[in-house]
Amino acid sequence: MPPSQSMPPTPVLQTPRLALRPVRTKDAPVIQRRFPRWEVVRWLDAKIPWPYPADGAATYVAGCLEEMARGEKSHWAIIPKSGPADLIGVISLWPDDGISRSQRGFWLDPEFQGRGLMSEAAERVTAYAFNKLGWEHLWLTNAQDNHGSRRIKEKQGARLVDLLLGDYVEGRGSQMVWLLMQKDWAVRQAA
Repeated sequence: MPPSQSMPPTPVLQTPRLALRPVRTKDAPVIQRRFPRWEVVRWLDAKIPWPYPADGAATYVAGCLEEMARGEKSHWAIIPKSGPADLIGVISLWPDDGISRSQRGFWLDPEFQGRGLMSEAAERVTAYAFNKLGWEHLWLTNAQDNHGSRRIKEKQGARLVDLLLGDYVEGRGSQMVWLLMQKDWAVRQAA
C-alpha cells in the first residue's frame, strides 16, 4: 500500500485463541495497569516516557484513536477468548512509508508471554496485511536483545536484512531490521 493511501477502518480479527478488536477509549485503565513494566517497555522506542506517567495510557489511546481516524494505522487490543475479558496487549500495523522500515509493533503483558499468543496475533495481522490489504512485504524491527520478538519474525519466515542503532527506553542498542515478503509467507503458509 503506497503511503498516500489510507488504512481502512480497523476490523475485528479472530484467531483460534484470540479476538483482535480496535483499541478504544475504555482500554486506557487496563493498559495503564498492564503496560508500564520494565520487561515490556525496555526494548520499545525511546519516545515512550519512562517512568510511565499516570496519564500515559490515556495519552497513548487518544493517539491510537486519532491515527485510526486519519487512516494512518490500525491498533488492535489483544483479548484471549478464554479470559480475561480485557486486553492483554496491543498489536499495530501501518503502511510502508518508504523511510522507517517498520510496519508493525506490539507488546504483551508478561503474564501471558511464552504461550504463543503474540505469534498467533502477529500471524493474523500479517494475513490481513497480505491477503486483505494486498501488501507485498512487511518491514519489521526489534531490539537485538529482544529474543521473543526476534523469534516471532523468524517463525514467520522474515529475512534479517540489516542491523542499525536504535534508541530504546533501555538506551541505545542494536536494532534488527527484517523483511517479510508476501510470496515467501504464502509459500510457508501453504506448506
